Amino acid sequence: MSDAAPSPAAPFLGTPTEEIRHFLTEHPGTKTVEAFIFDLCGLAMGKRYPVEDLAKLYEDGLQMCAAACLLDVTGNSADPLGHGFSDGDPDADAVAIPGTLAPVPWARRPTAQVMLRLVRADEARTPVWFEPRETLRRVTADFQEALGLTPVVAVELEFFLTDLAREEEGGGPIPPTSTVTGRPHRANQVYGMLKLEEFDPILAAIEDACAAQGVPATAASAEYAPGQFELNLRHVADPVLAADHACLLRRIVKSVARKMGYDATFMSKPYPKQSGSGLHIHLSLADGGGINRFDETVDPEETALRQAVAGLQATMGEAMALFAPNVNAYRRFAPDQFVPVTTDWGYDNRSVAFRVPSGRGAARRIEHRVAGADANPYLVMAAVLAGVRHGIENGLTPSSEAATGNAGAEMDEGLPFRLWRALDALEGADILPRYMGGDFLKAYHAVKAAEFEDFMSEPSPREYDWYL
Repeated sequence: MSDAAPSPAAPFLGTPTEEIRHFLTEHPGTKTVEAFIFDLCGLAMGKRYPVEDLAKLYEDGLQMCAAACLLDVTGNSADPLGHGFSDGDPDADAVAIPGTLAPVPWARRPTAQVMLRLVRADEARTPVWFEPRETLRRVTADFQEALGLTPVVAVELEFFLTDLAREEEGGGPIPPTSTVTGRPHRANQVYGMLKLEEFDPILAAIEDACAAQGVPATAASAEYAPGQFELNLRHVADPVLAADHACLLRRIVKSVARKMGYDATFMSKPYPKQSGSGLHIHLSLADGGGINRFDETVDPEETALRQAVAGLQATMGEAMALFAPNVNAYRRFAPDQFVPVTTDWGYDNRSVAFRVPSGRGAARRIEHRVAGADANPYLVMAAVLAGVRHGIENGLTPSSEAATGNAGAEMDEGLPFRLWRALDALEGADILPRYMGGDFLKAYHAVKAAEFEDFMSEPSPREYDWYL
């Protein structure tokens, strides 16, 4: 990225009226506002309004189908738990979330955006319980109340830049054309500085858009495969805000890429013979005095850290359908790919599922490395918090000692590394429903099971090649 990185815009802390007035003073030419939620698949969905209606979005909200956030990746409804068709598809009020009003730098005309939350049109303005963001808010609040600890979290996201065109046979992605050489980028260059320089214009534009929207992107690095990059987000003491940042970052990357003549994908495994893309969560726990409970100088026995690891081990199988939400996501899991294929943990070891990075003292943390980049950040975060809470509340001990060497040489056959097995594991889950809510997980299962059935309903090109 550029040498002088702009600082991200801070969220406005005044009243909604003051926030709107401040924004329009800073961006007087704004014509429209894009108002949206992030749905079950982590996709932005909403409406575009004239900027004159901005105040209404804060006061009354807009009306949209409550079950819209329960659609599958193709936009179809599975009527989960009777929400969608059976209940007549009633509306909810989608109300603007204060502090999320921001410019849209890639728009063709001056445009604002604001995130929404779904509430019922009753006197109490009851939150819609199956909205993913609300699920994480509830899990976070219960976590803090039960343990008296605040999760301090950050997200890392990997993605691929690709050409706008697709392969003629099969429709697969094509590596992006270098802005320097004019040739498709095909070299494998993990941490390659030349790769960053070749794509600096688009990376710098992503950085600028993040700053404009208050998304605290920090380091950028070139990952192993052609056109693959990683962006890191800064730690915040608010899991919901951290997941907001991750969802907004994905929207920024894809939108800026399109504006600059590229495409971008967070698909877990777009190239069968190249590395996949992950969504990693870094987590520590702060007590009421702001002390990191994972700090080995505070807790030499690492009691809280080990209990948290044990809880994550116990819930990994149940949560796989959240960490890897589609058929493609399971192609990422393979031996010797620096992708977790066991429940192992270890110190500064990238072959494990739960890595304790080299940072010490106040920087001590756990890196959760299981999820694919196309998973919903709200639900991944909620499942991680559920695992950590489970381990600490029950005083669990890790199922193994810290791994040394390569823990990813062989896949653990006890883990559900196929979507249908992961859905079965979620349906029979015993631990996650205690923390995430049984009804929400049933709804998620219904949506993803129906999506999988729909995916399997048509023959693939390989079926014709092999069996016709």
